[in-house]
Amino acid sequence: MAKKNRGLSQSFEIAAISCGFSRVAGADEAGRGPLAGPVVAAAVVISDGCVGAGIRDSKKIAPKRRERIYETIIESSAARSIITIGAPEIDRINIYRAALYAMKLAVEGLSPAADFAYIDGNARIDIDIAQHALVGGDSLCCSVAAASILAKVTRDRMMVEYDEIYPGYGFARNKGYGTSEHMEALRRLGPCPIHRRSFAPVKEALER
Repeated sequence: MAKKNRGLSQSFEIAAISCGFSRVAGADEAGRGPLAGPVVAAAVVISDGCVGAGIRDSKKIAPKRRERIYETIIESSAARSIITIGAPEIDRINIYRAALYAMKLAVEGLSPAADFAYIDGNARIDIDIAQHALVGGDSLCCSVAAASILAKVTRDRMMVEYDEIYPGYGFARNKGYGTSEHMEALRRLGPCPIHRRSFAPVKEALER
């Protein structure tokens, strides 16, 4: 028996189209919580080619399957855009603003442009098209979930690369989150260039 597709329906996109919009995007980010690495945002306009791929909240998909769905979204979506903002800018403007700014740039980077966007979370972003902030959007809206997958996979790949550049912190495993392994390395080695110096554990390590 074939496995049942557990992906989200396009009900939110259909609702927006029924209101007169034609290119509906979803936007989400990955990496607000880690102590190190960038915040990554993505925006996606899904297409019929994405239907059946099993798109849903990236956190609920096993890594290998998430990678496969990522490739389907890249190849089949009508438009996609991925933006990264590094630790220095996060420290300068704070992580909340950095995440919203990254989603703004991702939506604005779509080509062809969207005329409506669902934004994951409870905050609107500074864009010139109609939008709706959708709490839990990555668990409800197919295009937001697609964006969450692009953002998550992109960031995870970056952290694996950073693990080779800055060994000892376990970035390939912890992706910059404050695991016991990471915290011990931070105490032993001190912060590296991709650590967020405005975050309390990193600030404390610097003071020591």
